Amino acid sequence: MNARIEDSALLADTAPVPAARRRIGEVILDVQNISLSFGGVKALTDISFNVREHEVRAIIGPNGAGKSSMLNCINGVYTPQQGSITFRGKTFKHMNSRQVAEMGVARTFQNLALFKGMSVLDNIMTGRNLKMKSGLLAQALRIGPAEREELRHREFVEHIVDFLEIQAHRKTPVGRLPYGLQKRVDLGRALAMEPQVLLLDEPMAGMNVEEKQDMSRFILDVNDEFGTTIVLIEHDMGVVMDISDRVVVLDYGKKIGDGTPDEVRGNEDVIRAYLGVEH
Repeated sequence: MNARIEDSALLADTAPVPAARRRIGEVILDVQNISLSFGGVKALTDISFNVREHEVRAIIGPNGAGKSSMLNCINGVYTPQQGSITFRGKTFKHMNSRQVAEMGVARTFQNLALFKGMSVLDNIMTGRNLKMKSGLLAQALRIGPAEREELRHREFVEHIVDFLEIQAHRKTPVGRLPYGLQKRVDLGRALAMEPQVLLLDEPMAGMNVEEKQDMSRFILDVNDEFGTTIVLIEHDMGVVMDISDRVVVLDYGKKIGDGTPDEVRGNEDVIRAYLGVEH
């Protein structure tokens, strides 16, 4: 796996500000005793873990373990029946997705939800909606301050396009791009929100080896250069063990492991439930 690269992307004043050096900080996200049920089916049972500022935190487990349900609780798609989530010292139990986004949490999804007929640039621009001060009518007419504001946001987005190395496709409709590049656009749209915490739901699903290496590099660059805290779900264990600082393991909606990649790799419960037993 490629190491964290040293070269910085070309950034101007409107671009994300690179961190001087990645440092793992205090707890930024604290999940406590989360339980979630759908009818009589328990998706999550008493799940607790935390995420430290600037770290890469992975959530792994077999299909149906509750990983995506956990992300949906964090970003307000689901409301758990029990437990609480604390973000930067603010505890909430009932928060919708927009409120969570306004707090600084962005999300990508396993199944792409891009606007296939729109260009790469315009898709990433949708991630700036929460940052827009002008009203919808002023934005549509592009008059006065609204036009100047849009130009500033487009300049920001252009830096993301450069950072993700998709300059050659900036005006291409997303639906015409290969799958790996579409996933990169999805990442760009989330980055356009300038998140403090970025939730990635299987960012490398369906990719070939080369595409996975590229995506791993971009994830590490976002974490290393911009200081963005990453929480990711991923099935490729090689990727998880290589890029994560800590890993939490779910199985049938319960937590069975939590620690560094080496600690999780040696956990007997994890080996039995997920990694398989060596003979």
